[in-house]
Amino acid sequence: MASPSRTQGIGIAGLAVCWLAFAGAAMWLYGPALTGPFLSDDGHYVEQNRHVHELSLENVRVLLDPTGSVAIDVVNYAPAQLVGHALVWAVVGPETWGHHVVNVLLHALGATLLVALFLSSGVPRTGALFAGALFLLHPANVEAVAWISQLKSVLALPLTVAALLALERRPALATGCFVLALLAKPTAVVALPVAALLERARGVSDPRWRWLAAWTLLFALFAVVEFTTHQRSGASGAILDEGALAALRTGAALGSRYVAMAATGLGVSAFHEPDSSGPLDPWWLAAWPIAIAVGWRFVVVFRRRRPEAAYWMWAAVGFAPVSQIFPFLYPLADRYLYFILPGLLGAGLLAGADVLDRLSEPRRRVVGRVAVVLGVVLTVSFAARVPSRAAVWRSNAALLADAARHYPDGKVANVLAAKRAAGQGDAVGAVAALRRAADRGYNRFQQLEIDPSYAGLRQSPAFRALVRELAAAWIASGAAKTDPTPSELRMLAHAHISVGEPKRALVLLDRAAAAGGPYEPEIRADAEAIRAAIEAGAPPDRLRLGISGAP
Repeated sequence: MASPSRTQGIGIAGLAVCWLAFAGAAMWLYGPALTGPFLSDDGHYVEQNRHVHELSLENVRVLLDPTGSVAIDVVNYAPAQLVGHALVWAVVGPETWGHHVVNVLLHALGATLLVALFLSSGVPRTGALFAGALFLLHPANVEAVAWISQLKSVLALPLTVAALLALERRPALATGCFVLALLAKPTAVVALPVAALLERARGVSDPRWRWLAAWTLLFALFAVVEFTTHQRSGASGAILDEGALAALRTGAALGSRYVAMAATGLGVSAFHEPDSSGPLDPWWLAAWPIAIAVGWRFVVVFRRRRPEAAYWMWAAVGFAPVSQIFPFLYPLADRYLYFILPGLLGAGLLAGADVLDRLSEPRRRVVGRVAVVLGVVLTVSFAARVPSRAAVWRSNAALLADAARHYPDGKVANVLAAKRAAGQGDAVGAVAALRRAADRGYNRFQQLEIDPSYAGLRQSPAFRALVRELAAAWIASGAAKTDPTPSELRMLAHAHISVGEPKRALVLLDRAAAAGGPYEPEIRADAEAIRAAIEAGAPPDRLRLGISGAP
């Protein structure tokens, strides 16, 4: 166990000062992102989600419904996140500056609470403050903070840490924080094994174990709801035809990438698209020594009942959802490190403190000073990179350009290449680039139909053939759903328009409008446009419908 001098905290006043300092630094460094618009997933989470635009009892009821269209559209059962968006909208409305500020302040709070947790686990004060600063300023965390709909991450983490901090003296409060964290983001389940290992390290036997049993039951109930919602959304339907060994290589290579990203801050990007791991992939080969070293260290500290074991477990459980245990597309993303990094920081600090304890006093002072210097250098280097990463979230163009720069052969890069070719009148080059993008997972047929960049290509036979292929894939996928939501019906209707079946599209839109939901006005507008086109005898392939708020 850690010495008593190390377990002393800094008090409420000290934490308040720490949070103010962290919040001020983050507000300054995240400045380039604070005026950024709603981007990507922000559309169906916030911007077009009418149920978060008015904080009424009826809207809250809809947001709490695990079987409703809102939960399906956002893929997870995350009512705490959605109610959080509604609370922010009630104060600032559609002004994105306020939404960004809330994310930044919550991020600073999470970093501050991590300082308190590290201190309570035996990390020396200087190390705990450096770790909090590293978490606050890590370049990979910019995505989780600057992306408005990632409120789920910056809300779930402080609730998770608060649950761990409160368990010893206020277990009922801790349980409430744990439940709210789960309802913001399922990855908050890391609190359960971490709490159990911290309790084991404390070496006491008291009623808190009964509280952890209650946590387990609550998580089991939540997991049933979350799994049903996630399966119902169809997001789990990604098929990766790799085989068991290839999937293992991919998962291991992902682990190595995340460890390297955590340690150096390098390798960050918008919309990662790494190639599949081959037998000689250096990331896969590097996974072996990392796994052996971490596994050995975990066994040693677990047997010694050290708090360090809890943080190695934290990193492992934080990584598990993206490790391809349940395969899904695009498992590498900066934001996924947000729930892995605290575990790596805590484990690394406690392991380092253990090494220092084994040194003689003169050597301990020298090594300690070197560690402080390295910590300062790493913190400053991280801080220097935050503004440039935050600037990526100023616009959709900057976001796509960043992805294309890091993955020049990726989906985003090929879509941008197609737009450039289309602008130059090169139909052959544009279609070829779009097919390369489709081979890497691009399937947004509706963007091809409405994006003005492709206006000159729309009557090209090769372009029309590609649009029909992508739309037909959506139709085939939708046919497997027995109870599609209104937004899913709307997307299927647009797919039928693209394959030249406006009457079938009209049936689907009428069905979607009858079901109601947040997109009912747009759905009815689409239906009226199709009726008018049919009555006017317009050719089916000339009908264009805009997609707004589609998942």
